[in-house]
Amino acid sequence: MKRLYPFLVSSTVIFVGCNPQNKTSETRTEAAIIEKAITWADFKKIKGVENVQEVPFQLFTKKDSILFYVSPDKAAAHLKVAYNKLHNYYGFEEFDDFYSIHYSINNTISNSIEAFVLKSEFTPASELTLQGVNLYEIRSSILKETQDLKNKSFDKYGTITEVSEQDFKAASKNRIDEVLVKNPQIRLQGNNWVHIENGKESVITQHENVSTEDGLLSNEYTGHSPYMKLEVFKETSVETTDRYYSFYNVKSTANFALFTGGYPQILPSKGWISYVTSNNDTGSDFAISRYLEQDHNQENLLYVNFTNFKIAGETKAFWADTKTFYAEVYPVNSALAKGKQQKAAFIKIQLKDNLLE
Repeated sequence: MKRLYPFLVSSTVIFVGCNPQNKTSETRTEAAIIEKAITWADFKKIKGVENVQEVPFQLFTKKDSILFYVSPDKAAAHLKVAYNKLHNYYGFEEFDDFYSIHYSINNTISNSIEAFVLKSEFTPASELTLQGVNLYEIRSSILKETQDLKNKSFDKYGTITEVSEQDFKAASKNRIDEVLVKNPQIRLQGNNWVHIENGKESVITQHENVSTEDGLLSNEYTGHSPYMKLEVFKETSVETTDRYYSFYNVKSTANFALFTGGYPQILPSKGWISYVTSNNDTGSDFAISRYLEQDHNQENLLYVNFTNFKIAGETKAFWADTKTFYAEVYPVNSALAKGKQQKAAFIKIQLKDNLLE
């Protein structure tokens, strides 16, 4: 039978006295805080921002509420405000611990104020990264001829991950998509692009001042596709932000053949033409089509509208193999700031096996 050993539990009780002076001090502090309670009327009224291009930088935060100070001083009077992602927080000046902002109350430009916000609560648009961003989120997609507006994740089609710049550059050394090359037979004469072969000239399209339903059109020669045997031009309009790449067959009568919504990546081994481009409305578009050589046409295979990033450089995107696509991107709210470059990120998209077969 085991012997039980008694043990002693020692406890200490600390008695804390209440100092009436402390209570008085706390009351005074609370009174001081109450006295500092302010409203919008306490902030300096200013002219609202009418041209975003004149804003030095924009600010973003992940907090639900933020503090607006009347001056760049942590002891200054301040107002707690709910953060609204639909509102604009225009940064104009940088201090040690603060940014000065121009803010339109209830998004009303005529009711704008100057306020000061803590640097610790905001990130300038030029310094945004993909950290914490859901890369899989999409707005809509089309697989072959089937549109899907309900599915909001890319995992239906494959995977998407952020990679390092080093991995991006290493993978680019083994790219398998076609590189467009300049055709010396394509020349600009006056305002016209022409194809010259054996002394015969064929006008491809007018270089500028072409009237279209979208306004004046400007064409820039991009290069020749050896696989497709077509000439590629970048077409833009001075009245819209839309741009696209058109393909011309110069061996017949320099006729328009097909187009893509962004700089094309041509994959001869699959007969694919792809592109990735920033969407004017939301995020960016990724599309793949199959080239139908006999008809000089294309069959749509996949379209995805990603919501949380935009494209940094269309011409830098490439295929590492027939399932793996790389692109350089920015967070969707990223923007240039005076004297500061945006922080680029790099993504890798991998399609599911036999997805487009």
